[in-house]
Amino acid sequence: MMMIVGAVSRVLARAPEATASCLGRGVWENCFRRLKGTLCVMEAQGTGDLDAAAKAAVVCAQKHLPKPIWAVVASRSGTDGEVLAKSVAGLDGVEKVVLAEAEGGLLAEPLAKTLRSLVGKQEPTHVVTGSSTFGKNLAPRLAALLDASPVTDVLEVVDEKTFVRPIYAGNALETVKFVGSGPVVVTVRATAFGSEGLETGAGEAAAVEALGEEEKGAMAGGPSEWVGEEKTESERPLLDAARIVISGGRALKSEENFKMLEGLADQLGGALGASRAAVDAGMCPNDMQVGQTGKVVAPELYIAIGISGAVQHLAGMKDSKTIVAINKDPEAPIFKIADYGLVGDLFSIVPELSSKLEELGYKKE
Repeated sequence: MMMIVGAVSRVLARAPEATASCLGRGVWENCFRRLKGTLCVMEAQGTGDLDAAAKAAVVCAQKHLPKPIWAVVASRSGTDGEVLAKSVAGLDGVEKVVLAEAEGGLLAEPLAKTLRSLVGKQEPTHVVTGSSTFGKNLAPRLAALLDASPVTDVLEVVDEKTFVRPIYAGNALETVKFVGSGPVVVTVRATAFGSEGLETGAGEAAAVEALGEEEKGAMAGGPSEWVGEEKTESERPLLDAARIVISGGRALKSEENFKMLEGLADQLGGALGASRAAVDAGMCPNDMQVGQTGKVVAPELYIAIGISGAVQHLAGMKDSKTIVAINKDPEAPIFKIADYGLVGDLFSIVPELSSKLEELGYKKE
């Protein structure tokens, strides 16, 4: 127990973290370089800041893909889209920002048509977005309209057309090369590029433009209709951006028992996550699911409570810096990747862990 408490304490103590002047080959290289560029697509989340997926897309574009960068900020009308667009305009390499606002809610189908029109006019060599729900919904539709195959869940950019991505729930990596003629449509994992810093531009900020009439028409129509949404409001950090994640699994048995993790998460200032088994059992909402079909996270500290470690779950959290596992089964697969493991009854261990942390100064809310 004291080893677990010590590991948690150490993590909590860490700070968050030209114009061509000669003839010949050089002139042609410069001319060719100016024909390249990357269209970076991101979603405004309502905070005015880049979320983890958007940050990863911009970092990838800045450091690994052709410049200049043309950014598209997708937002609902009347929200934080303009604030985010102005923020993105000040980043290094960004030449232009287009604010794509939708009445009601953002739908992938009309946004994909809008982006197809922008791609036709700007002719970028790459289109990049994050591997979030937004990006996974958008990229295949846009790629289909461009008659290209998307390259998804990219972990590494080898060169402008060669990428490394996971397969078999992250148990293997494959290197793929785009051989099409159109732009490369790429989604990138936040856990792979999020740790790299954004580069702020030193000069004048790029211009922020509204959609043209053709693009506005595309945004207004589509086969889907926005009806509404139900959002879970929480003061805790976002799951995919939190430094600390507390996740619960099937062993918690009920929604009432799952709530015992809320106190621990609030005590540590962390986010709550869950395995697919816990979500399917109705213990918590879908947006808390961590794994291959949920969110992929890589916090500084990941505490898995009552999670056996199915391969689908491991695919979503195995890149965490420090993993703590609590499970009554000593043969549970989660222990194979855990840095610290505690075998025992979670209903006894979690209250004791909370008590020990309180003694160290981490007060309960």
